[in-house]
Amino acid sequence: MQNSDLIGVQQMLTKKQLQLLEYIQKRTDADGVSPSFDEMKEALDLRSKSGIHRLITALEERGFIRRLAHRARAIEILKTPDAIGAPRGFEPRVIQGDKPDGRPAAALDLDNGDVASVKLMGRIAAGVPISAIEDFSRNIAVPGDMIRGKGDHYALEVKGDSMIDAGINNGDVVVIRETNTAENGDIVVALVEDQEATLKRFQRNGSSIALEAANPAYETRVYRDDQVKVQGKLVGLIRTY
Repeated sequence: MQNSDLIGVQQMLTKKQLQLLEYIQKRTDADGVSPSFDEMKEALDLRSKSGIHRLITALEERGFIRRLAHRARAIEILKTPDAIGAPRGFEPRVIQGDKPDGRPAAALDLDNGDVASVKLMGRIAAGVPISAIEDFSRNIAVPGDMIRGKGDHYALEVKGDSMIDAGINNGDVVVIRETNTAENGDIVVALVEDQEATLKRFQRNGSSIALEAANPAYETRVYRDDQVKVQGKLVGLIRTY
């Protein structure tokens, strides 16, 4: 994976920044020229062009676009919205929006209109393992196509920063598909010695299982295979602002 992709993960865009990037790309693909600031302001329903200037600057600082000097309406897209990924094969569906608050699925405004309800089971450690997953707290809405794979699904709020280089931040809500098996490189919910749950990258080597962080500040922890039980596999996340 190229360094530019990793930077895109570490500097996730806000909802408005992503909307603007997608709009610029759409208009540039269709017209061969980027939209005007007035058109951007209208498309994003902003009151003034100063808000567009701030969004453009933020996108430029993060390496997604480049303004071309001495040319009107000239913005070059360096990284498309589709390029916002995560390293080593992890490709979650990321929904950026308001913090989940327990409203029914039908009350949430998701773009594709296809929503499903999953149980938010509590918090999961992305750091040193903490107590096992808490009991059910409430239901949250997620896009229906995020959970179309086989098996039941549930959600957990992430606590800690050990998976930050995989694009998973403290406070994110991860969507998990229940399974007791995993392939090397999968990001899983692992139950350690039937007491502690953690979110880590799974690596099996013979009779040992390594739970790898995605943050160099945290060490890889290695256990016997009978000490670790896979509780589920990460399929997506919800970013809150």
